[in-house]
Amino acid sequence: MKSLLIFLIFVLLSVSCKDSKEKLPKAAPFVKQKETKKSVAQKGPIINIIDTVEIKRTILCLNDSAANMEILKDKLSSIFKKILPDAILVSKLKIIGDPMVWYQSNKAPFFFKAGIPVDKVPAKLSKGIFITKTGGDSALVAHFFGPLELLGVGHDALTDMLRENNKKRTSPAYEVYRDSIYLKNNEETNYYKLQTDIVMPYK
Repeated sequence: MKSLLIFLIFVLLSVSCKDSKEKLPKAAPFVKQKETKKSVAQKGPIINIIDTVEIKRTILCLNDSAANMEILKDKLSSIFKKILPDAILVSKLKIIGDPMVWYQSNKAPFFFKAGIPVDKVPAKLSKGIFITKTGGDSALVAHFFGPLELLGVGHDALTDMLRENNKKRTSPAYEVYRDSIYLKNNEETNYYKLQTDIVMPYK
């Protein structure tokens, strides 16, 4: 009798355990999620602004235009490597500074004046070449490090600073290319190591 009772209890426990196992929810299958590449935001330029006095310069210049950024780069390369150096050589002048550009707008199409500082005013100028002079006014200068396509950010920073200090420009701002203008087309480089100055004269 005792053996029968133990047997019945054992059967009941076995059935109970089986039922409880069947009632347990099945584990969800493991699904490996695909890794997605995060888009990397474009790095902003590095801009250091100083308040100084505009340098006095005599600049040999010419006017030109470009329909887009690629044409602009090609034209500036030709102007600064060939056209103006040839005119400087003919006029027996010396280059005493970095290439400079005044833009009417920072959007295409680009209309601009490009020049190279020289040591004196020549007795005679080549066709299409003229002289521009700078200097004497106070000026905000932005030392810009970054892609040339972002130079507009530097211009905006200078304009905002003038507005905050109730100052007005005395002449158009211009860019001085310390390094980048001499790069070859499609040459890979770290633009954050190349300096371009944006000069904004004011009063």
